[in-house]
Amino acid sequence: MKVVLFCGGLGTRIREYSDSIPKPMVPIGHQPILWHVMQYYSQYGHQDFILCLGYKANVVKDYFLNYRQTANSDCTVSNFGKKVEILGERPPDWRVSLMDTGIWRNIGQRLMAVRHLVENEEIFLANYSDGLTDAYLPDMIDRFRKSGKIAAFIAIHPPVSFHLAEFDEEGAVRRMRASQESDVWINGGYFIFRSAIFDFIREGEELVVEPFERLIECGQLMAFRHEGFWRAMDTLRDRQVLEEMIERGQMPWRLDGVARAAVAP
Repeated sequence: MKVVLFCGGLGTRIREYSDSIPKPMVPIGHQPILWHVMQYYSQYGHQDFILCLGYKANVVKDYFLNYRQTANSDCTVSNFGKKVEILGERPPDWRVSLMDTGIWRNIGQRLMAVRHLVENEEIFLANYSDGLTDAYLPDMIDRFRKSGKIAAFIAIHPPVSFHLAEFDEEGAVRRMRASQESDVWINGGYFIFRSAIFDFIREGEELVVEPFERLIECGQLMAFRHEGFWRAMDTLRDRQVLEEMIERGQMPWRLDGVARAAVAP
């Protein structure tokens, strides 16, 4: 199953890094977060990726054009580096299409720009490329296929807790509660689509605005509630949290990291 990854944004909220590299290339551990997102899909057997590039596209292209499997695997070197033997399980053989979709296009228009690569697929996957989760992907795909819907996304509680206030027109507060205890759910950036999604996108439209409104009107959009691990890398603090998790050996987005987490309908 093909996976479309949106890699062209400016990443303005993590400007300390994105001035020199695109946001998906910001490293956590020894690899960019994009690599971790791809590993998530790859562990479930989805290794055909379409990268929608934009801002500093050359950085992403250079990474894959000069990618060395031995840099990410245990290996034995002999004959002064002329012979390299990879030990244990070999890295996955990814197929990566590097598509320059322009600097200023939004997500909806980036998807339209690679339409010709996925429109013959029954189902394809898509991702913002800046967040990680432990949601069990095979369950989501299976339920999506059975639903007959055109589009789906993972829905999560806001990861940063804040207090919601309910008050009347005069400002008298009726209730205060933590966001984690509320019924507030947000789009987690993990999508599943049928090719019919392209019939709902018009010129210039953002994916989750007008097209999703049309899908809602037709009853063709579904959400998977996920209460397990999810974290987007929007700020330096988010990066620090993910970095510390890797240093502790806690990588719930990997099947060998923790037990898999299911998602609710």
